[in-house]
Formats: sequence, structure tokens, C-alpha cells
Amino acid sequence: VQLVESGGGLVQAGGSLSLSCAASGSTFNIYAMGWYRQAPGKERELVAKISSGGSTYYSDSVKGRFTISRDNAKNTLYLQMNSLKPEDTAMYYCAAMDSLSGEYDYWGQGTQVTVSS
Repeated sequence: VQLVESGGGLVQAGGSLSLSCAASGSTFNIYAMGWYRQAPGKERELVAKISSGGSTYYSDSVKGRFTISRDNAKNTLYLQMNSLKPEDTAMYYCAAMDSLSGEYDYWGQGTQVTVSS
């Protein structure tokens, strides 16, 4: 499975960005998908995840501001980010969970999101 993110960039605080993650390869092995982020000097953290059935989870830091969705027909994952804050600045990674291992075995290369104050 290959994952390619797009949509990052520079935005002012309060603005919005939309991230996409296109999956290719053995996508039938994918169960859940998620977005992680890692800021400089910090550990990688889960931002949001969505199961194949559409159940979602959000970290407390983004709940109410970010929306995760997926289009199974297009094998694409999305993250709509609204009311962005400077603390949202990070490299954002798309990840896919293998249905057999139950682990996030597949990762994209990341897309940078920078929020200026």
C-alpha cells in the first residue's frame, strides 16, 4: 500500500486547510485510516482516525475544528482543518491500518502545515 498526502501549506491563524491522502496498491488490506502529526521536538500524535465503517475518533486538541472523512471508492482520506491555531503547526502524516495486523503499517511521506499567528 502506498499513501501520498497533499494539501499542506501556510495559513494564518483562524484559517482553514484541507489535506488529502491517496492510497494505492493492495488497498483491500486497509481497515482504519488516520492522520498523525509531529511538531519539531515533539512526539508524533494521533490527530484523527476513521474505520472502514465510518466511525471516527478525534484528539481533544482538534475536536470540533477538524473533520476526517474517507471516500472508499476513490481510496482517498481527507482531513478538513478549520479554525487553525499556531499549535497545529506540524508535519501531518496519513496512515493506514492493515486489517490482518491491526497496526498502522503504512505511512505517507508527510505534508507540512504551518499556521502563522
